Amino acid sequence: MKFLKKHKYYSIIITFILLTTTIYSDTGGTKITQLQNNINIIWTSIAAFLVFFMQAGFAMVESGFTRAKNTVNIVMKNLMDFSIGTLSFFIIGFGLMFGETNGLFGTTRFFMLGTDVMGADWDWTFLIFQTVFAGTAATIVSGSMAERTKFTGYLAYSVFICALIYPIFGSWAWGSLLDGSGWLENLGFNDFAGSTVVHSVGGWLALAGAIVLGPRIGKYGPAGEARAIPGHNITIAALGVFILWFGWFGFNPGSTTFGDGNIGRIAVTTNLSAAAGAITAMLTAWKLYKKPDGSMALNGALAGLVAITAGCASVSPIGSIIIGLLAGILVVFSVHFIDHTLNVDDPVGAVSVHGVCGAFGTLAVGLFAVDGGLFYGGGLQLLGVQALGVLVAFVWAFGLGLILFYGIKATIGLRVTREEELQGLDIGEHGMEGYSGFQIFTTQ
Repeated sequence: MKFLKKHKYYSIIITFILLTTTIYSDTGGTKITQLQNNINIIWTSIAAFLVFFMQAGFAMVESGFTRAKNTVNIVMKNLMDFSIGTLSFFIIGFGLMFGETNGLFGTTRFFMLGTDVMGADWDWTFLIFQTVFAGTAATIVSGSMAERTKFTGYLAYSVFICALIYPIFGSWAWGSLLDGSGWLENLGFNDFAGSTVVHSVGGWLALAGAIVLGPRIGKYGPAGEARAIPGHNITIAALGVFILWFGWFGFNPGSTTFGDGNIGRIAVTTNLSAAAGAITAMLTAWKLYKKPDGSMALNGALAGLVAITAGCASVSPIGSIIIGLLAGILVVFSVHFIDHTLNVDDPVGAVSVHGVCGAFGTLAVGLFAVDGGLFYGGGLQLLGVQALGVLVAFVWAFGLGLILFYGIKATIGLRVTREEELQGLDIGEHGMEGYSGFQIFTTQ
């Protein structure tokens, strides 16, 4: 005792050692100190909170890129798809995605914790982290269906994506993160944080929704020529992109679910790709349209973020820059192709940013992954598996999306009336204005 009093620093060190004595073991037998376990819980929780804040980013981007008369509707859709998605994922989706797998679908944990009402600390943390990911997949669709979708139809869609469509594909790619085991991941499919699992699934659903809905009134002329319908507030859209960029530091580094040095490395690859995407999108638009288009540059940053999400943990910093550079170019041409060639009206470019660039980023892992990538001597095996995952995601999400949206259209209805669309969904669907006293109505 006298020794400890005399040497107080030694007592602090001894106390620290005692507190961090190994008292926790995972199912694989790897021993982790309670301190490390707590660090993992804290980091993953913080990352989940960052990803949740991305809902605000999506709301700002979508409302800024659309007209003022639909602002309340955009905000309400982003609020409700997350709220409904949270409950749907908790009750059904989580069990399908991470339960023990029999055949194609998970069968346990339908109510998250099953019979264990209190649950383990990590179960709660993992649940909230995966919930915000499900919410992200759901809200991607909002932008592509903006300005002409019935609110009730959109609410119905939100149930199905978070309860069934997203979780089942997620179980194929990520099931082993908890109790399951997915057939795609068993083949070696590598999508670290969800370029395909989250973004492409959301993007292909967005494509299906936009096709079933049809274009906004006035979007295409008599000869099928595309007409620009400018967004009402690029400042708000820019704020949304910066919020999303910020939230992505939870999305990608948070997918480690482990508090170690990989967090910083993944944050670096994420940031480099976003910056590169913004630059090349601006330069590409500058070349095509003779002006450095602001909306294209903003979508370029998002394209770089989406594209690096699959490979953020497996590519080098130089590889992440190349992926971002290519994604920034790709998104501009994709937006132009979908708008002018396919004549699919996507007001915010969600299909291009999330669907197309998510697929590209997943394929890029097969090229740029330091371990197994084609450009690093790994051959074609990883690239082939990545291509299979991209194809399966498209068939699953786009196919079920068409069935879902046609089903909603035939039952409760999917599109508002012509009069409601011209007046604006804020008035027609919600009985209020986003900018009371300053509203400007248009007839196209």
